[in-house]
Amino acid sequence: MNEALVPLDDAPPKRKGKLPVILGLVGALALGGGGFFVTYAGIYPPKPAEEGEVAAADPAAPLPDVAFVAVEPIVISLGPQSTARHLRFASQLEVTTPYAKDVTLLLPRIVDLLNSYLRAVEITQLEDPAALVRLKAQMLRRIQIVTGEGRVRDLLISEFVLN
Repeated sequence: MNEALVPLDDAPPKRKGKLPVILGLVGALALGGGGFFVTYAGIYPPKPAEEGEVAAADPAAPLPDVAFVAVEPIVISLGPQSTARHLRFASQLEVTTPYAKDVTLLLPRIVDLLNSYLRAVEITQLEDPAALVRLKAQMLRRIQIVTGEGRVRDLLISEFVLN
């Protein structure tokens, strides 16, 4: 065998220098100090506005000119195929303020429309939770036709209970 290839057990292991440890400590101190400064100076997170003081970067937009007209609740009896016996429906109409009186005047026609529409809808659609968005869009479109374009902005459903 060749003796030149055999490692010597008498050789001491190489020692790594202290330089990586010192660099790691200096880096950690620098990052910690920088984080403290950013937080202490209020750079991050941004300080909330004082009470009575409005933040300049986040001005509140003015509210739209709307009014809400309550529609009287409707109770509809459901057929024998349904697991529920009645549907209780209550809503409000979001209207532009100048047209609030006009829409209030048309409320009997709107209630009749909603009552007729909800009675004509299939029971399976009424029982499907995902169908409420579709039903709302259909009712809103019909209400907008009755009241005239631009008067009713949205239909807000406050109660849709099957019992």
